[in-house]
Amino acid sequence: MKSWTRPVVPSLPGRAPVPRLFDSSTRTVRAASPAESASLYVCGITPYDATHLGHANTYLAFDTLVRLWTDGGFTVRYAQNVTDIDDPLLERAAATDVDWRALAAEQIDLFRGDMESLRVLPPTDFVAVTDVIAEVAEGVRQLLDAGIAYRLDDDVYFDNSAAASAVWTLGDESGFDRATMLALSAQRGGDPERAGKRDALDPLLWRGERDGEPSWPSPVGAGRPGWHIECSVIAQRYLDTPMTVQGGGSDLVFPHHEFSAGHAAALTGRPLADLYAHAGMVAYDGEKMSKSLGNLVLVSRLTDDGVDPRAIRLALLDRHYRADWEWTRVQLTEAQCRLGEWETWAAEAVEGADATLVDTLRSALVNDLDTPAALAAVDARVASGERATATDVDAIDALLGVRL
Repeated sequence: MKSWTRPVVPSLPGRAPVPRLFDSSTRTVRAASPAESASLYVCGITPYDATHLGHANTYLAFDTLVRLWTDGGFTVRYAQNVTDIDDPLLERAAATDVDWRALAAEQIDLFRGDMESLRVLPPTDFVAVTDVIAEVAEGVRQLLDAGIAYRLDDDVYFDNSAAASAVWTLGDESGFDRATMLALSAQRGGDPERAGKRDALDPLLWRGERDGEPSWPSPVGAGRPGWHIECSVIAQRYLDTPMTVQGGGSDLVFPHHEFSAGHAAALTGRPLADLYAHAGMVAYDGEKMSKSLGNLVLVSRLTDDGVDPRAIRLALLDRHYRADWEWTRVQLTEAQCRLGEWETWAAEAVEGADATLVDTLRSALVNDLDTPAALAAVDARVASGERATATDVDAIDALLGVRL
């Protein structure tokens, strides 16, 4: 599936150090150290509504990571899925009397446009789940044959106990206790109450064919993929595992990333990732911004109203990627003022290769993607009265994604 146009990223003098990120699985800040090349998987959208600022916040966080790796001289392989077959998509399509394929295609196009306007670097591999149904079904078959999955009526479930190994045991990635996992499973698409499961926390691998629902023939019976197995299979197909970083929003820590890691370990005998990084949640009107609650601030609506996408980007980068925070119009107004001041300063840029600002930005960003500190460093340079140099302008573009 096609991605979106990649913006030109200027080259800077010198090289960025290896960035350090907070690893959710160890609760420590660790070096996101690539081997021969850097590899990243970030969970993508379920395309039943447009890109809201919570999505944008997550993708900007990992865009910063990709920019740092690139600035450090690493080749980056970045995969991102699109869950273009799932219950929320089917429910929205039915509620709006639109074909689910048409709804998904429309929203994916809108997402591409939003990412391009925000100058987010596109993934190397942008993969629709409907394009890898056969591969997912083959993974489920392998787990059944290995005794790590079992059938319940027409469905197939992952057996957490049978999958336990030196590579993965339930709770390794999230660190949550059982009570917390049960509560989150019920809230986030699981079915802990279903009778007949070997363990209430066993996740669905394959949903058997239902009347009125899309399904595909497969070696494990007609049906469609469960949520977590899709990301495991896509990651293994497009990236060498363990990948350098598995990323996403903090609402994916459990169950999604926990079980994606479990499925991958069961299929390959290797960890899914070396480091698990998660962006915080953006709230609006006192609640986490989410499609289910309907309290969305959409990137496309802001830009349709004439808001400069660079201001949206600056507003989001002004909060640390791991923080939970609430969006208000004040943040956008502040970002618009900041952009105006930076634009005025950059308009009189002179030739020069002074790398002072480059080094300051790198130092801030490699420290767990500290974008607020990086923005403050540019503010200080602007306020100092020193004229901008071409290198300064390129640094802000390359590392912060803001072209002045």
